[in-house]
Amino acid sequence: MGRGRSSVLAAAVAVVCAVTVLGAPGVAFASAGPAPTPPASASPGAPAGSPKAPPSGSPSAPVSPPADKDLEAVRAKLDKLYHDAAVATDAYNAAEEKARKQSAEIVDLARKIVKGQQRLDELKDRAGAAARAQYRTGGLPPAAQLVLSDDPQQFLDGAGRVLQGERATKGLLAELARTQKDLKQYAKDAADRWQRLEANRKAKASAKKEIQQRIKAAEELQSTLEKRQQERLERLEQEAALKAQTAWLDTGVLKEISGKASEAGRRAVEYATAQIGKPYEWGAEGPKTYDCSGLTSQAWAAGGRPIPRTSQEQWKQLRHVDVKDMRPGDLIIYFDDASHVAMYVGDGTIVHAPRPGRTVTVAGAGSMPILGVVRPDAG
Repeated sequence: MGRGRSSVLAAAVAVVCAVTVLGAPGVAFASAGPAPTPPASASPGAPAGSPKAPPSGSPSAPVSPPADKDLEAVRAKLDKLYHDAAVATDAYNAAEEKARKQSAEIVDLARKIVKGQQRLDELKDRAGAAARAQYRTGGLPPAAQLVLSDDPQQFLDGAGRVLQGERATKGLLAELARTQKDLKQYAKDAADRWQRLEANRKAKASAKKEIQQRIKAAEELQSTLEKRQQERLERLEQEAALKAQTAWLDTGVLKEISGKASEAGRRAVEYATAQIGKPYEWGAEGPKTYDCSGLTSQAWAAGGRPIPRTSQEQWKQLRHVDVKDMRPGDLIIYFDDASHVAMYVGDGTIVHAPRPGRTVTVAGAGSMPILGVVRPDAG
């Protein structure tokens, strides 16, 4: 094998190996852009100008437990911290999906480079054989071969073969040039994909840090509460959810919702409800833990209809339906920035993976601000 072929093959193998390493569990990727910052209105009950969580690792003085009268403000701040973590999680998940596709594209390009190099070597061998054959005939022009030939008919037959050979040689050289051009383009494309993948790795690491900071800040805030305050805080959360659900039901919307689940929707609902009690974990797609869009995407995969991985892409790409027309299996998207998603299961209820520290559970469909409803199996 020639030096050129060896170097290209080695490069292709290196690309595949590197992609394998970068795609291994525990290695972070992200979209090239930073995680989106949600509007202040997207977080229910979050007061304007709520302070952000301190950077991870920054020193902080011991915090005294808040007064009972301040627990509502604590609840609002926790809502905002977990909401921000959800936004960053959606960006992280989107970046991971992109990275998977880019990794697959790089591997495919590496295979094309190897195959193209093998074809190039074959064409070069054929071109070399043609050159050697011409050398053996002396490379004489046709007129000279006619003068020197003892058998004119033999010469004419040979001349026809020479013309055929010349046409074949031109075709061979043209294919050789095309193959070399393709290889050059494959190498350029692979380098471009590699640069994007590296940019995603850095951005995803930033998104991961953002998630961890928000969750850590929320946990530290909760740790300052006494046991009775934590119990009171949980009751406040339940009361807020119940109040929102009651207000939603009071609109009479449930009287208008009468859709029946499709067969695929029924399977998706069965999958989602079978996960009740499993812990929330950001970035998780099961089978032991889930985040909100990990649950819905896996449920619909089980229903036979793959859908986008993130709540924002589910909102962008799936067909929108009116709330009054929704049926079990449809997905309800929450908050102005589409940072949360749940599956409607009927009777005004949803199943969803709420946030860190919680488990997959059933809740009221109107317990959070509804952005809209999408249907994965529309049509």
